[in-house]
Amino acid sequence: MNAAVGERLALSVPEGVDERWVTSDRIGLQLIRLIRLIERQRVIKAKKDGVERAAYVLLARLVIEGPHRSNALAEAVHSDPSTVSRQIAALVRIGYVERRPDPADGRACLLAATDEGHRVFAANRDLRNRWISDVTSDWDDADRERLVELMDRFTTALENHHESGAAGAEEDR
Repeated sequence: MNAAVGERLALSVPEGVDERWVTSDRIGLQLIRLIRLIERQRVIKAKKDGVERAAYVLLARLVIEGPHRSNALAEAVHSDPSTVSRQIAALVRIGYVERRPDPADGRACLLAATDEGHRVFAANRDLRNRWISDVTSDWDDADRERLVELMDRFTTALENHHESGAAGAEEDR
């Protein structure tokens, strides 16, 4: 944005691209805006309770899907096991996650959300949903449903593309 006049500068479009590329560029820019706005909200929340945003992702996965081994959790969130280990240690320290013996392998442990972790997740989910409801309060139900459908379609396509890209990368080795 041009701070002097408060306008966005037009980005140049490379020669030879089609309208699909231009629309994809617009989608990409809107995704960046969305991520920044969400991150701003999460930074404000994280400052209040001292928990990193990435740790909430782990807590959410444990609440929604149930207990996981640490390596499986890292794989599920596409993160490095050492990073997940550090984040889980913080969640254990504040009482949102606990380590339990793995009934399938006594040498391993499962990570599970505690009652307090479930409570914190539910409270954050409620705040998020109220915020989204407020932001979209002047939208009709059909527009809200259409947004859900399009986002679901887009994220599913991203997941499928990621999985097929990962498989292709494996084959290249």
